Amino acid sequence: MLKRADSTQSGLRNSICAKLTDARERTLLLVASLTDEDLRVQHDPLMSPILWDLGHIAHFEELWLTRNLSGKIEFSEMPGMYNPFEHPRATRAALPLPSLRALMHTAAEIRTDTLAALESADLHSDHPLLAGGFVYNMVLQHEYQHNETILQTLQLKTGEPYRAPRAVAAPPAGSDAFDRMVRVDAGTYPIGTDDRTAAYDNERSRHPVNVNAFDIDAAPVTNAAYEQFIADGGYLQPELWSDDGRAWLADSGALAPKYWTASPDGWLTRTMDVVAPIEPGHPVCHVCYHEADAYARWAGKRLPTEQEWEIAASWDPTTASSQRFPWGDAGPTALHANVDQLFFGTTPVGAFERNVSPLGCYGMIGDVWEWTSSDFSGYPGFVAYPYPEYSETFFGAEYKVLRGGSWATRPGAIRNTFRNWDYPIRRQIFSGFRCARDV
Repeated sequence: MLKRADSTQSGLRNSICAKLTDARERTLLLVASLTDEDLRVQHDPLMSPILWDLGHIAHFEELWLTRNLSGKIEFSEMPGMYNPFEHPRATRAALPLPSLRALMHTAAEIRTDTLAALESADLHSDHPLLAGGFVYNMVLQHEYQHNETILQTLQLKTGEPYRAPRAVAAPPAGSDAFDRMVRVDAGTYPIGTDDRTAAYDNERSRHPVNVNAFDIDAAPVTNAAYEQFIADGGYLQPELWSDDGRAWLADSGALAPKYWTASPDGWLTRTMDVVAPIEPGHPVCHVCYHEADAYARWAGKRLPTEQEWEIAASWDPTTASSQRFPWGDAGPTALHANVDQLFFGTTPVGAFERNVSPLGCYGMIGDVWEWTSSDFSGYPGFVAYPYPEYSETFFGAEYKVLRGGSWATRPGAIRNTFRNWDYPIRRQIFSGFRCARDV
């Protein structure tokens, strides 16, 4: 029995080591073509200088995988230059950030200490920080999420655009078979998870919810559909917008999604270093909550609640159970969804035939984060762990929940129960939506 336990721990250690290596390789790939100036400059007040992100990734690893590894939590964020609460994003360009070379040397030293500590870590401990490798999965997801944050920054980059290291071409075609709605019957459904090896505290615990029957779009709203909203004067009809939406509209002056520009031949959009006509069959991207809400009202629909979204993504009526992903319990591969693929953009609706939930909803993982109508709050019995600043600090009506991940999301940081959140005015995120309606 002891040998089997040792073997299990060894296998888990090897898996963690491989994932840590993979995560760092992807981070370095994303910044490999950038100059020191690109890394140091603050491309937008909404985002950090990328050097700060890189330093924060390294020091978050140091804090949780060496200093806090024993289970005694000394800090929730490393004090000093890379503490996000000490230094809000708009102030980080003024920090004395080191050179990339110096920072990478520090990151390599931290990684050496991390791997040494991993060798003696008891991954079968009863302590929730160590059990099943939870703290390692937390740190991995942290780096994955900063990969997406870095890509948001690079999309905002002005002047010479970021030359994305595109390794493969996107699928050439999709399908229009998803231009319909899916009926979900009234009932009681399970939401959330009790997993304590990878899920964040805000995903727990698993609990039942009662919902009335509703219809939900079988696919995200496409560029073509959203273009019809624009052509019909959707941005110019105040009755389509909430009070907050009208205030945002007046302040922003928006007339189209972020990165769309009008040309004599139609709408163009920019994705990193590529400017091209909008792809009609791709999900619309870079819209804020208020735009999604106004479109839904224009279409005679509404945005789904996050509970409705999760039911549509996970519930299998044939087994009367929910799945971890729309296609089952196995994680995404290159055949499942547009995540972890170096297309650097959305793909056509219908391009991934396996990305369909048992209820018939397509593309609920990948391509674009999907706005829901839900405020971000804790589930029944919520307990903050391992630190309140990850989730609990942000609970409240000022944040809306997004679900499903985007093309910039790595597969280890997404699942049907994963909850993202942001201000309703945010458009730099890779966000779209699908609609629902009462029946």
